[in-house]
Amino acid sequence: MSNQVFKQNLDDKKGPQPGGPYLIQMLFKEPVEMPDKEKMTDIMEKHIGSTECFCYDKKMAGFAAQEHIAEFKDGKCPVQLMVMKCDKFKGKGFDAFLMSQMWDCQEDRERIFRECKYQVVATDMLAAALPALERANLDADFLEALAELYPSCEAFYFQNCGKLFLAEDVRSHQIEGPDRFIRFGVNVRFFNIEGTEDMLIDTVGMSTLFLPDLQYHFHDMDPNWVVNHAYNVASYILANDNPIEDGETVDGVEDGQMSRDVQWKCRYEDALIQPPRAVLDINMGEYAAGNRD
Repeated sequence: MSNQVFKQNLDDKKGPQPGGPYLIQMLFKEPVEMPDKEKMTDIMEKHIGSTECFCYDKKMAGFAAQEHIAEFKDGKCPVQLMVMKCDKFKGKGFDAFLMSQMWDCQEDRERIFRECKYQVVATDMLAAALPALERANLDADFLEALAELYPSCEAFYFQNCGKLFLAEDVRSHQIEGPDRFIRFGVNVRFFNIEGTEDMLIDTVGMSTLFLPDLQYHFHDMDPNWVVNHAYNVASYILANDNPIEDGETVDGVEDGQMSRDVQWKCRYEDALIQPPRAVLDINMGEYAAGNRD
């Protein structure tokens, strides 16, 4: 996988769109029934708070998260959380480019796509109108409700960022608060630039919350240090509603740790690698690559 050559394609409009739905695909080896209405409502309320089941039939179940109100010019309404019926899963759309960035499931990804023949899709609706932090927490709560509702789920795929997780990793995590969204809803990707010593690391998934994804174009630094930096900066941006202005600096990395002695300049740019989106490009000083005039 890691030796495959991919082409830049910024005309790719199939990818996740800024503010788009938080779409979760739960993958199963065997078909699974929709849990009954009362059980679904109870578990949703346990994780999300006051919840009204406004539709329940053979095709889908819909829940209004009554403590999370989306405000529009012409009125207000609760965010909706939708769970579809079990359907066949054929693994379409999972190309080599997407699979190359499934870092959390490298040993299992091909087995999962081979063995899982069924899926349940769940998504939020109207949630783009919420503040970023509120949406991040709601989507993380929704995920925990789904993990409890579907104990036979084998794996979770997060379409907004391209992450694949074994279900046991979703159920057993010890993360709290909005960092749960960073863990499951934001992917840090890694690419070598062909014909050079340069590397590119970026994030996908922050734009779901209308926050900037990050981008690093660099050489001569351990990429694991940069991956760790990206997750830390993404967490900071989410927790503080993106306080970083164009031209400001963030703490850089020295000997693998974030350090105030190293300052890296930030600039808002268009992404170098698909999907098309705005990114906060972080200029790593002496390690920076590319033309940054």
